[in-house]
Amino acid sequence: MSFNLDDDDEIMSEINMTPLVDVMLVLLIIFIITVPVLTHSVKVDLPRANNQPNQIQNEPITISVNKQGQIYWNESLIDQTHLSQKLQQIAQQQPQPEVHIRGDRKVEYEYVMQVMAEAQRNGVQKLGFITEPKS
Repeated sequence: MSFNLDDDDEIMSEINMTPLVDVMLVLLIIFIITVPVLTHSVKVDLPRANNQPNQIQNEPITISVNKQGQIYWNESLIDQTHLSQKLQQIAQQQPQPEVHIRGDRKVEYEYVMQVMAEAQRNGVQKLGFITEPKS
């Protein structure tokens, strides 16, 4: 088998630029259309004011549950009925202070859930858990 390279069958060594130009034109049109949409905004002259927040921070309340299931309100022992009364008082304060629950590692889950349920029944909205980081 022999290959004859005639003048008519020359190998083309140039890159065909037509598809590249077509793609570039399409991208150019897309950018021309989308850029004004991205930068368009409504001009509004906003009023000026001092914007310092008026935050009155209450001390957070800490409710601790030890491994025997005893409940402590800020380090003082309390029973279930007094807990309910104090949580009602907390729920009526504006703004409500945060209530932090500290549950002992070995306490039964039921005791902590009872405290959480009591807080929810009385309308406490800011409830959190206190943990210690791993060493």
